[in-house]
Amino acid sequence: MKTILHRLAALPLFLLALPLGAQAAKSAQKIATVPAAISAIRESDLKRDLYAMAGDAMRGREAGTIDEMRASMWVADQFRTIGVAPKGGDGTYFQWWNMRRTRISTISSAVTLDGKALALWTEITPTSNLGGDANAQTVFVGDGRDTTVDVKGRIAVVIMQPPTAALRTTTNTYEYRYARAAITATGNALTRRGAAGVIIVADSVADIAYDGVWKIQERGAYDVVGGAPRNAATAPPPRLTGTPVLFVHRSALDAYRESGHTVEIHLRLESFESPSVNVIGVVRGTDPKLRDEYVLFSSHQDHDGVRFAVNGDSIWSGADDNASTSVALLAIARAFVKQPAKRSALFVFHGAEERGLLGSRYHAAHPVVPLASIVAVLNGDMIGRNNPDSAALLGSQPPHRNSSELVQMAIDANAATGKFIIDSLWDRPTHPEGWYFRSDHVPYARLNVPALMFSTNLHPDYHTPRDKPQNIDYSKLTHMTKWMYVTGWLAANAAKRPAIDPGFKLER
Repeated sequence: MKTILHRLAALPLFLLALPLGAQAAKSAQKIATVPAAISAIRESDLKRDLYAMAGDAMRGREAGTIDEMRASMWVADQFRTIGVAPKGGDGTYFQWWNMRRTRISTISSAVTLDGKALALWTEITPTSNLGGDANAQTVFVGDGRDTTVDVKGRIAVVIMQPPTAALRTTTNTYEYRYARAAITATGNALTRRGAAGVIIVADSVADIAYDGVWKIQERGAYDVVGGAPRNAATAPPPRLTGTPVLFVHRSALDAYRESGHTVEIHLRLESFESPSVNVIGVVRGTDPKLRDEYVLFSSHQDHDGVRFAVNGDSIWSGADDNASTSVALLAIARAFVKQPAKRSALFVFHGAEERGLLGSRYHAAHPVVPLASIVAVLNGDMIGRNNPDSAALLGSQPPHRNSSELVQMAIDANAATGKFIIDSLWDRPTHPEGWYFRSDHVPYARLNVPALMFSTNLHPDYHTPRDKPQNIDYSKLTHMTKWMYVTGWLAANAAKRPAIDPGFKLER
């Protein structure tokens, strides 16, 4: 990631998508002034709110926990103070929904070595969210590269080798990414050879991440009851069972080095539902004909919660992800309360984004206003870091662009506010991070609602405890907030709502 950031800093001209740059130069004269209410967007307010939302007291706002609820109540209190009207259920700010969690059951699962029970997670960790059974003798295969060793029907014990594929540049620590990539490669290779199960012994690097692997893996997988699909409707249903692949500490090698041990594995899944919530408010428009149309400003209030410690800190605060956009929406709400637009401004804080866009998938399927009345979705995700003069506008170029007219509004707003160089790399389908598909605008775009995502992109602190309020560039965050605001202001006051591009199809 550092290499990428250095290249971005060194080659800003290459980041400018030429069509966007040409349009910006052509249209910059269209906006002579910005709304007077832009003065309601103040850096001091953003900083105060961000320290509150991403402070240790919020404990990382993990979805499905009381900490996410605490953050959601805090957002509702801010709405009430600002003067934003509730638009959730029963006259409240809250749209409640259930997320379904499926995980390996610690109670009903068991692994034994020569009849001795092993402590699930702390001694031996399932590496996937799949149930399965195996009862067989072990065969020690060393580093696994000798493919002449017969592993069929046996539990293959293998010493982890460094991954050969390139690691993702972001998310969690280097050691965690290393361990995950190595586990996947090693486990797949031996299951393809017919092993009844696989036990992977950590190397020195992956051993550092052992606690991280199990503390994340034990959470399981999440879905939303009654929500729009995460992927295309034709996506196959998830597998529930498979060949058990397990992970053990490096110090356990001596216990497994000799072949012929009896290992019995029984992994069982459990599934249950728990509540999450979208926090929704509205500032009604002034035009009797247009006020029942809405510009939707989008963020998510959750993050990763309390996880494994990195340098002694176990609170994954999520200051940039996504407290940055959350406090931006509060500032934008202050501006709309001060000076309402012709159309209404709808503010949606989506719960459980980190669990798979759950809140936005639920709201897209159960919108609090008719979906056809939403003229634009302006979503932000991580808008407070990296180079001060560049930012990304995802959904601004094919194949992700679904409304050229909405893109033009964003370009005009940028010319009038932050004047950012538009980094087009992260919006390309060839970008290895697939960043466009990882935030809350996607369920709406899939349903043909004009949608954009504002971002300042990923950084080495992404999804680590290092994503703290003190690392935010508050001047840049202020400019990003004003850019989102003016884009929304243009959409909310345009005589004609932004149209969907003919023939738009989101899936690659």
